[in-house]
Amino acid sequence: MSRTKARRFPAFLFSLLSLVLISSLHAVCAQPDARPPRARDAREKKILRVIQKIEENRSLRYLNVPRADGRVLRLLTESAGARHVVEIGTSTGYSGLWICLALKKTGGRLTTYEIDPERAAIARRHFKQAGVEGMVRIIIGDAHKEVVKLKEPIDVLFLDADKSGYLDYLKKLLPLVRPGGLILAHNTTFPPPDPKFIKAVTESPALETIFWNVSRAGMGVTLKKR
Repeated sequence: MSRTKARRFPAFLFSLLSLVLISSLHAVCAQPDARPPRARDAREKKILRVIQKIEENRSLRYLNVPRADGRVLRLLTESAGARHVVEIGTSTGYSGLWICLALKKTGGRLTTYEIDPERAAIARRHFKQAGVEGMVRIIIGDAHKEVVKLKEPIDVLFLDADKSGYLDYLKKLLPLVRPGGLILAHNTTFPPPDPKFIKAVTESPALETIFWNVSRAGMGVTLKKR
């Protein structure tokens, strides 16, 4: 009996240590994101102040991305040197403000689509409060119909509207995405988009895709190869 206990103890100890290690790693990884980003200048400070206001008011969040994903949007947009970002799903402007943090540095602009006029009006107010209204064009209406009017090249395409519509948006806008440009798809983990969209971005030889689960929602990051 003592030999049986001796054999089981290391396995139990290993499981316990593994749990402690995973918990510690999660805490370490989560800690930096829990800290608010530091503003480099007055313009960033003004945008971040509006972002914080939205975060503190639940009624203004309405299906917006988590802060972690907002920061990813800013990092990828700025590192891509984006001059034109297209966003499908403005909501109340939260994700657009993160994108504008990057566009302030790249000298770019944002074209964003929203089907709900009330949410578009809230977003417009937030963009004005943040001092970025001059770099944002809000198009109100069904994006499936409206995006076909777009003719300008796209550096970064951000999909965060009806998940079943991702494939249609991709088909209509991929020709405008420049070689070396990015397609960012929110909610690739929860709630998941159309499996046909996942297949399209993972099986096309013209695209390279990874899935970045910074938050529970998940984000697909797709490169249009040069």
